Amino acid sequence: MNKGILFATGNENKMKEIRMILADLGMPIRSMKEAGIDIDIVEDGSTFEENAIIKATAISKLTGDIVLADDSGLEIDYLNKEPGIYSARYAGVDTSYDIKNQMLLDRLEGVPDEKRTARFVCAIACAFPDGTVETVRGTIEGIIGSAIEGENGFGYDPIFYLPQYGCTTAQLAPEKKNELSHRGKALRAMRAIIEKKLG
Repeated sequence: MNKGILFATGNENKMKEIRMILADLGMPIRSMKEAGIDIDIVEDGSTFEENAIIKATAISKLTGDIVLADDSGLEIDYLNKEPGIYSARYAGVDTSYDIKNQMLLDRLEGVPDEKRTARFVCAIACAFPDGTVETVRGTIEGIIGSAIEGENGFGYDPIFYLPQYGCTTAQLAPEKKNELSHRGKALRAMRAIIEKKLG
């Protein structure tokens, strides 16, 4: 039964965070790449949760493993919660985040801080071999900064500013980021569900 957990991502940065946060589950955690799974899953859900469920269930059916999948993104209130579920595909899948981040900063030029509110959202679905699926959601609130700052994060981290810490999420130490982040919160909530289920 305990073959470990498969995480439906090929993103190495994400896998580093996931392994740090789920280290004490005591189960091996593999990425799709490490498991040798290469399938394209059409994520056509209308919410983060729906997309995570689509990914997790498709791969669990294929492998019979416990499969975790996340769908995460950035919601900017002033831009009607864009880029939202299209965060990874915003301005094109192959467009670098330096360009995406600059585009968002340009769209918010002249907008005062109090209207630059934003949040990172992470929905995680876990598909179990018995066909049951659990979902959780984690969020972190902040504002969109006025410049690209920080080297530690990835994606939109360099423009996501936390007023209470006086820095972007890309300027936080990895341990601190995992403690505060949307993915950290969602993974810890999911870890509790998995422990209970496998208890």
